[in-house]
Amino acid sequence: MHPTEILLASAQQIADEVLFSNALAADAAGVVPEPQLQCIADAGFYGISTYCDAATIGKIIETFASGCLTTTFVYTQHLGAAAAAHTSDGPVRDELAADMAAGHKRGGVAFAHVLRPGTPMTTVQPTNDGWLLNGTAPWVTGWGHIDVVHAAARHGEDIVWALIDASDSPTLRSDEVAFAVVDSTQTKVLEFQDHHVPASRVTKVENYAEWRVRYQLGLRTNGSLALGVANRCCQLLGNDTLTKQLNRVRDRLDSIAPADGDAMSVARADASLFAMKAATALVAKTGGTSVMMSEHAQRLMREAMFTMVQGQTPAIKAAMLDRLAT
Repeated sequence: MHPTEILLASAQQIADEVLFSNALAADAAGVVPEPQLQCIADAGFYGISTYCDAATIGKIIETFASGCLTTTFVYTQHLGAAAAAHTSDGPVRDELAADMAAGHKRGGVAFAHVLRPGTPMTTVQPTNDGWLLNGTAPWVTGWGHIDVVHAAARHGEDIVWALIDASDSPTLRSDEVAFAVVDSTQTKVLEFQDHHVPASRVTKVENYAEWRVRYQLGLRTNGSLALGVANRCCQLLGNDTLTKQLNRVRDRLDSIAPADGDAMSVARADASLFAMKAATALVAKTGGTSVMMSEHAQRLMREAMFTMVQGQTPAIKAAMLDRLAT
């Protein structure tokens, strides 16, 4: 078998035998059970963002999400942080890159807030030996599961990225957030007050406008979460018609050039709406027991809802609303 095929087969085995088997328990636990994450690390998947292409990463994320979206969402945050450590040309690469790729240290991200218009929610000011970070960062996933968080903050026309320790301190406070879905991801709101970031932990300083363009090129990845939820629904339904529709939704996502933001936004919207359709079909097939917390149908319905808002942009939202209004 080709190395990629071996990797995907391993991901499928983990999704079916570990993640899906324990998905209901993970959903209800309030925290992702450690074995869920450790099995992914032990199988070598924490380093894939340092050597796999985007298509392979997307397939792996879809596969894991078909097993347990909660576990997968925590895991996917690590991939961006690991890639940042790996590609940095600063001291942080020597300190963290190898351990993060091996899963010995786990990472999260804190950058969604810099996409919001208006006054920046987090800012940094330079000091003699680094930066002082101030402001609010919602949402940060995996608190308690992760060792470092790849945080972004504005400095004038630039955006400063750094891997900071993921632990509360006198200058960093994490606040609880209650979710109707993926609540076990331990997603928090972080509050920074003159939080010192050593220069050695900075991964990159780049122009903010240029980063916004680069961010748009990664919109495809989050679509894999919706595909994963829909994939599991289709497996449980055993409906060939819906499975063929899922394949068409996936093929369309894969056929769009990353730079074609308009087409990708529509395809992303379609992926999430199809996940809702497949989950609705599963609820209909399962019947009245679907509302019981012991049933996968209610979990997958809530997870499909989550994919509608996770990684959402104004263009994706507009495309979903347009689809739903016709």
